[in-house]
Amino acid sequence: MHDFLAAFLGGALLGLAAVGYLYVHGRIAGISGLIAQTLNPQTAFKTPAIWFLAGLLIVPFGYAWFSQPEIWVDANPWMMILAGLLVGFGTRMGSGCTSGHGICGISRLSKRSLVATAVFMLAGMATVAVMRHVVGVIS
Repeated sequence: MHDFLAAFLGGALLGLAAVGYLYVHGRIAGISGLIAQTLNPQTAFKTPAIWFLAGLLIVPFGYAWFSQPEIWVDANPWMMILAGLLVGFGTRMGSGCTSGHGICGISRLSKRSLVATAVFMLAGMATVAVMRHVVGVIS
């Protein structure tokens, strides 16, 4: 029950933050867009996106202060770099990231976001199926 409650509260807070950011600043809280705002020299110090991103980086440390989650990464660093680059490429190609389309876009009933979310969910399911049945990585 604890896992369900934590996931439920986390999802509710994420939705509240996305709606609050849209309501207060009139901008979508998609991570790729927020990062683009902070990396743009014309908007880097004028955008509240820096504070939104800072919260995303700081809050897990506060959570870890009260709860010690078991997290370990057992992956080749070069594969992680390649994966990050591919995610960045897909984000640009898809005009947004999973948070932008999946949370913010679907809540606005954006047709583009509905299609994008369906595509990345299906791609994720296909990847897991291949890894489980062909490669045998996931038990």
